[in-house]
Amino acid sequence: MSTAIGNTALAYARVWHLVDARGQVLGRLGTQIAQTLMGKHKPIYDPSSDCGDYVVVINAKHIAVTGRKREQKLYRHHTQFPGGLKEITFERLQEKDPEKIINKAVSGMLPKNRLRKVRLERLMIFPEGEHPYVDNIIKRYDTKMPLVVQPVE
Repeated sequence: MSTAIGNTALAYARVWHLVDARGQVLGRLGTQIAQTLMGKHKPIYDPSSDCGDYVVVINAKHIAVTGRKREQKLYRHHTQFPGGLKEITFERLQEKDPEKIINKAVSGMLPKNRLRKVRLERLMIFPEGEHPYVDNIIKRYDTKMPLVVQPVE
């Protein structure tokens, strides 16, 4: 038996969020982006349905990390050839491809299921402040991204 009453298309409508990553800590920003992509901030959240929103991240080149992670954090991937384990530091990856840092952080914070790839497709990351989705943006988080958990009234 269905518990849906009336038209639920408005409840599943996807909102576009703009996040400025300049000076924000990578891990804290990643968790909040992952929650927005999953739709945990909506009252209709269901782990098995894809009800999350779009997230546009700007200034990915200027993301911050705590401690000595800038020099010590390593990103590894394998080429699938013998002896093909490649390593790159956070500093070098930030110069070369800063979008990959945020994408990998958010990907690790999403559930490992069939919806993971679909949710990551709604994450758009840009190294600087310019992006082509200016007309779509409804919510802006320019200074600090607020917690998506809202108090119950």
